[in-house]
Amino acid sequence: MECFIVYADEIEGRIDPSPYHPIRLNTIKKIKSSRFQLLALKEVVEFSKKLVKSKADDLIYIGLENIESNTGIFISSEEEKESFGTALKFEKGDILFPKLRPYLNKVYFAEFDGVCSTEFHVLKAKKCDKMYLFCFLNSQLIVNQTSYLMTGNTLPRLQTEEVENLLIPIPPASIQNKIVEQMKKIREVRKYKESEAQKLLDSLNDYVLKELGIKFSPIKEDKIYCINSEELENNRSDPYYLNPKFKRLLADLDKSKIKLVKLKDVAENIFNGKTPTKEDYAEEGNLILKVKCLKNNKIRWGNLSYFKGDIPAVKTIKDVDILLLSSAHQSEYLGKNPSVVEIPQNLKNKKIFFVGELINIRADIEKINPYYLLAILKLNEYYLFINREKRGQTSHLYPEDLGNVKIPLPPLAVQNKIAEEVKKRMQKAEQLQKEAKEELKKAKQEVERIIIN
Repeated sequence: MECFIVYADEIEGRIDPSPYHPIRLNTIKKIKSSRFQLLALKEVVEFSKKLVKSKADDLIYIGLENIESNTGIFISSEEEKESFGTALKFEKGDILFPKLRPYLNKVYFAEFDGVCSTEFHVLKAKKCDKMYLFCFLNSQLIVNQTSYLMTGNTLPRLQTEEVENLLIPIPPASIQNKIVEQMKKIREVRKYKESEAQKLLDSLNDYVLKELGIKFSPIKEDKIYCINSEELENNRSDPYYLNPKFKRLLADLDKSKIKLVKLKDVAENIFNGKTPTKEDYAEEGNLILKVKCLKNNKIRWGNLSYFKGDIPAVKTIKDVDILLLSSAHQSEYLGKNPSVVEIPQNLKNKKIFFVGELINIRADIEKINPYYLLAILKLNEYYLFINREKRGQTSHLYPEDLGNVKIPLPPLAVQNKIAEEVKKRMQKAEQLQKEAKEELKKAKQEVERIIIN
């Protein structure tokens, strides 16, 4: 629990403590110390409110989920078009500023005309360079203010009035241009490194299949098909489970010379965790690993949460367990992002529980190398096999269904070779991504130094 003192003469407008947090107040103090002219955001931009109320096939739709990181990645794929109810229209050069807490440091610069979620503020720069404004709104100087201005308990968000009054330093055009060019160079380096990292990750699918001698047919989604009653299996009659594409993929798998076994036959256990009640989450207590801790096939240990209460001790994780999402409102996420557990040294002696929305595959290491298993679960085709096993309207993946998925099981020597190569490529990709992130962080700090000093 944090404690700080606010004096009565410091109260302006809101009486809740968040706006008076020392981090926010110190940040505002820094901005006010700038030698440049200060204007409220509403004086610098026009807030666009052009609504589109039906799907527009000729426009690209950007939702909050399309912003991949806090580094200003530009997404312009036609695949991002989707149905929507009401959306905001934006134009090339506009800035999309998110309202919701998880996206505050993920400001988006539009490189095309399109439409976006109403959970963005659409900003058109008027009194400064639009790229300079984008750089500043992406800075920690903005995050440190807006983080403490959220309202609402269930889904905290920024209100328009708070955004309108954010202070924006306006340097001379020469300094704005210097900042823009500096950030442009860093982003080009970052884009290259992330591209190289992605190439390494994308190469894993072909590498693993080549080593195993497996060749899958191109994945084709059948829209219309007939199923005879004698073809029903596993008490399943849902259309997606019976899509002919799975029969073709399984036939390809059967052609392999590698022995196939059910996942449950090479696992000590496959089991879900248990989610505490909302009231049991706390600022200290038992450690619990939530869905947000899984990212890029790794565990983000800094995102662990705490809870008070009782959960069976068996709902804990161990080194080289493999976790994946087993419950989601959007079924396409099930089976994605399998992540291997590598408990850091400072947490080795602690019990770490995990939530019921995750499923744990505890490999029998005498039969299968956990990193080889991770490599199999990362295959595009195995994502489909796993996602196929979902059940229910809200999409759940159950241990007994996952356990019946067949996997190729070569000798341990082959498994170890594949596992080592996969680990090496993943580590190299992670290093490139880390370097790109660090370089951008340093660049942002330099931008802040130029503006504040």
